[in-house]
Amino acid sequence: MNRFFIISLLCLQACTDDAGVQQSNESQHVDMPTNHVLIPPSVQSNLGITFATVERRNVTDSLRVPGKFEYLPSAKREYRTMLSGRVDLKVNQFDQVEMGQLLFLIDSPEWRDIQKSLAQNESDINKLEKKLLAHVSIHRAHIQYKMNLIEQMRVWENRVQKLETIIEAGGGSVRELTSAKASLIEAQAEYARAQEKTAEHEAEHAETDAALNAALSTMRIALESAEAMLDIAPEQENWWEDISFIEVRAKQNGVVGHIDLTNGAWADAQTTVMKTVQPDKLRFHALGLQSDLGVLSNGLAATIVSPAPTASDERISLQDTMSGTLQMGLGGNNASRTINLFVTPERLASWARDGVVAQLEIALTSTSSEELAIPLSAVQQDGLIPIIFVRNTNNPNEVIRMEADLGNDDGRWVEVLSGVTDGDEVVLDGGFQLLLATSGSIPKGGHFHADGTYHEGEH
Repeated sequence: MNRFFIISLLCLQACTDDAGVQQSNESQHVDMPTNHVLIPPSVQSNLGITFATVERRNVTDSLRVPGKFEYLPSAKREYRTMLSGRVDLKVNQFDQVEMGQLLFLIDSPEWRDIQKSLAQNESDINKLEKKLLAHVSIHRAHIQYKMNLIEQMRVWENRVQKLETIIEAGGGSVRELTSAKASLIEAQAEYARAQEKTAEHEAEHAETDAALNAALSTMRIALESAEAMLDIAPEQENWWEDISFIEVRAKQNGVVGHIDLTNGAWADAQTTVMKTVQPDKLRFHALGLQSDLGVLSNGLAATIVSPAPTASDERISLQDTMSGTLQMGLGGNNASRTINLFVTPERLASWARDGVVAQLEIALTSTSSEELAIPLSAVQQDGLIPIIFVRNTNNPNEVIRMEADLGNDDGRWVEVLSGVTDGDEVVLDGGFQLLLATSGSIPKGGHFHADGTYHEGEH
């Protein structure tokens, strides 16, 4: 409460009006209910008066624990350098990025070395493929040569047999038979040499084929490694030849949260360049007491509420809450004797942000009856007497001061056993000013001026 207001309260007894006007007002004065206080709109604005609606809540069987919002693990994405090189940033911090958008380029000498290695592998494959084709051609020619030798041996064998038959019959020439046998032996020797050559050709073919398979496997592994390293899925062959700079693109929609390098900086491999987050992927992380393990379980209904107990100065409304289901963590902290509690909201309120503190209300049972309740901060203490100010349902510019008949509270809400009903409104912010203005003067009723000063009675 500001100094002007305190001075105004101290000067209540000194406030006077024009004598003639005062007499006129006194002649027209009508007694008001003794606990009613007028608060015109201008007064509500000057005193920052706000209202909270009486609602039904399970105050007794609920547990309240503190916590804060944090990103879900799936909301974060880190982008690192695959190879050492110079980094050229293409986005700024807090930029909105879409899947596939270019984030930064890497000018990497190591990538050029990889390109050279891939080019050499491709050259080796081409050489081996040509060598294998040559082996196939030679092999076919050699087979034809062997078939010719076989035919030649058959011809000389027939010639030898005929000559031997003629000589046995007393004719022919021994010299001619000897010459035919020599030719047959030469053909057989040539066929034996051809067989040896066949074995050599087959060995060379198998060796070339094995070398080609090894080169193809090496190329395949090298390409898969390059694709995995660059995190791309190319649709064309020799895609690596056209890449001068490594492009790093966004893998999901989000916001650039951190940039860890300056533009143009040299970075080693696996250096973090930037991090993106999806702001809508939040969960609430609360810390419960280990002593409450007996009443906590997965699946309990939970509500995330703002820590502000008021609604003035454009603060978060008490009714702007988020609902979800409780998920207990797998472990606890032996030093603080706490356990981890998580709730992923079914919908996010506008004030939900990473690191924002709030409170978690956990309904321990769904069978308990709900009682009328108001925010605990709406209750003022006049000595030992709890006081609340209830808005007059017949006059929104008037409140009724009454002693509060209270029950249990959970540190934020308190049960009201009598005096109010569903839908009634109680003063939330500005209640302390009303308490100061009305303490000791309730029997006369009163009103506020637009400047925030309070007067007993009615004009």
